[in-house]
Amino acid sequence: MNLADSTSTPGDAPAPRLFAPGRRAACVGAVALISMLAFEAIAVATAMPAVAAALDGLPLYALAFGATLATAVLGMTAAGQLCDKRGPYQASLAGLAAFLAGLLLAGLASSMPLLVLGRALQGLGGGVLSVALYVGVAKVVPPALHPQLFALFAGAWVLPGLLGPAVASGLVAWLGWRAVFLVVAAAVPVAAALMLPALRRAGAGTGEPLRWGAMRWALLASAGALMLHAASQQPGVRAVVLFAAGLAAAGVAARQLLPAGTLSASRGLPSVILLRGLIAAAFASAEAFLPLLLTGQFGWSLGQAGVALSAGAITWSIGSAVQARVQAEATRRRLLPAGFALAALGLGGVMTPLLAAGLPTWLALVGWVGVGLGIGLSFPMLSVLLLKLSPVDEQGANSSALQLSDALTSSAALGLAGLLFDPATRQVLPVLLLSFTLAAAAAALSPRAWGAHSPAR
Repeated sequence: MNLADSTSTPGDAPAPRLFAPGRRAACVGAVALISMLAFEAIAVATAMPAVAAALDGLPLYALAFGATLATAVLGMTAAGQLCDKRGPYQASLAGLAAFLAGLLLAGLASSMPLLVLGRALQGLGGGVLSVALYVGVAKVVPPALHPQLFALFAGAWVLPGLLGPAVASGLVAWLGWRAVFLVVAAAVPVAAALMLPALRRAGAGTGEPLRWGAMRWALLASAGALMLHAASQQPGVRAVVLFAAGLAAAGVAARQLLPAGTLSASRGLPSVILLRGLIAAAFASAEAFLPLLLTGQFGWSLGQAGVALSAGAITWSIGSAVQARVQAEATRRRLLPAGFALAALGLGGVMTPLLAAGLPTWLALVGWVGVGLGIGLSFPMLSVLLLKLSPVDEQGANSSALQLSDALTSSAALGLAGLLFDPATRQVLPVLLLSFTLAAAAAALSPRAWGAHSPAR
């Protein structure tokens, strides 16, 4: 009998399948939508220089990214309420509407301010969808299949990561920058048509009145995220002051928005949410500066640096697939800290040519492959564990907290990385040391992820 199959009976009952009738369309639609979200993020980053040039919007270039991050925090917080009290179907409808409206507004924008507004709507819708998809499809899929489900979600990022920059460049060259937004907008209804009928069957929530008091803290968190994002673009003392103010705002908001005990790594659910933030921040800060290391200090071409990033994306997917096949609870308990430790060791490998002169620079590629594999092992396991530790009527709120931890911690790490990086010397080692410290902290704290359910908020 399959240890992960809680519904099988001894003898002849077949093991459950992820793409069985009744959940096939939901899974395909969710993967398609995640792939579109991933492609949109990667393609817009590729196309944004052309967008800014066409709209004479270089002064608002950074805001086009920062606004998306800030409104995503609002969307994540709202989605927790909507999923628990109105169900993931209504939350997904709201997220899809905002995301699609943002794509159309950005794609048809006649000025940079309108494009920034469209990007803000995309962030709002994407924030809602990141929680609603997580909760809704997990309700459709039995718990025994959750490791496979989240491995599938991780794999949905691989193809956009590999092909997104090239496809975006081709769209800009052949059809103009507007096509980057409008092509994704045209595909959204197809994914929605596949996914939404299954989510309607996932339940309507508790029906309790919506309470929006948490949104004031989400606004503070958004402001903090914007300040952290902007700090790395300011000179001298101004950057330090802005970073400190953003960190304080995000920290105060996090105490209100995350489950009690998260920041102190209490056992169980609070530690799961903290670990997600730590490992996401470690990866985000390292990934942002890896191309600078490879091209600026190691003399690699942009194409070679792109191959390194793609290799990390592939091993992330492989790690996700491996954890999906591990079903014994005792083995999964050992695998989670092993994944974090592998990510930390991989970051050590990336730093090795900097720390020991004369060693070949391809060791950095080997290290990055290890980083991808380690995070691929650990990321989906945290998602599975969060749902396992969450009562059904709190899955929306706790999934929202998981995404918020990711967003806020990554913002703080990227802001600090911007302060640590010196453009004059192009020295990336301090940033990599930050990433290594975050991954090592996750490895050290990971045994605390198993425990009693978190205390009340």
